[in-house]
Amino acid sequence: MTAKPRGGGDDAPCCKQHNTRATLAHAMHLLLIEDDPDLQTSLRRTLERKGIRVDLCADGRLALALWQQTTPDMVLLDLSLPGLDGLELLTRARRAGLGTPVLIVTARGTVGDRIMGLNTGADDYLAKPFDLDELEARIRALHRRASGTSDDATVESHSCGQLHLDPASGAIHHGYKVLDLSPREALLLRTLLQRAGRAVSKEQLFEVVFPGATEVQYEAIEVVVYRLRKKLADTGTALVTLRGLGYLLKALA
Repeated sequence: MTAKPRGGGDDAPCCKQHNTRATLAHAMHLLLIEDDPDLQTSLRRTLERKGIRVDLCADGRLALALWQQTTPDMVLLDLSLPGLDGLELLTRARRAGLGTPVLIVTARGTVGDRIMGLNTGADDYLAKPFDLDELEARIRALHRRASGTSDDATVESHSCGQLHLDPASGAIHHGYKVLDLSPREALLLRTLLQRAGRAVSKEQLFEVVFPGATEVQYEAIEVVVYRLRKKLADTGTALVTLRGLGYLLKALA
């Protein structure tokens, strides 16, 4: 997607925060990083009608600064951006410690592109053109996972070594510190904590971490396992691969 010219002269900003109505003051806060002005307008109107507060940015470099300043609940990210490519933007954001859930929406829809996006740190991937109802459903699902809430389940208390799943918030603690996890990493770790000491197959984990995904290969779960394993390195708990059986969580002696 190529950058579109902006009106308003040389002083017109490429990046703007949308002044939302008072009714959206306490709504989910989403940062939309997209350079197509028509799609910007369409998505903003649709999402705000659904009660989601939207900030807009069309430039990759400015979007990273806005992301750091506003700490949104969700980021909707196009990959083909002026200033800084979407994948590089995401890489820098993750390196800077920004753990906000990211849903990539892009015309780059091959399996290789999806795996690259997930490997870079995205939490979900939706190829253009897409259905707006599906987009909203994915946004809300990611938000629920990130906040540790569920519509129909009560989270039970589970522990493994120094890791503990808080039944009230759904957060996972290492000692007194909450682990900084992406939504997919948190889903994976919760599932393994609930079955600590027992093997969980790759197929079972895939269904939990990528619910309803029909175009993502099973190997994508290995990306999430790899990222989570690095975050567990100093917790006294190991994510063990059992060849032919799957994965299990094990407390180290």
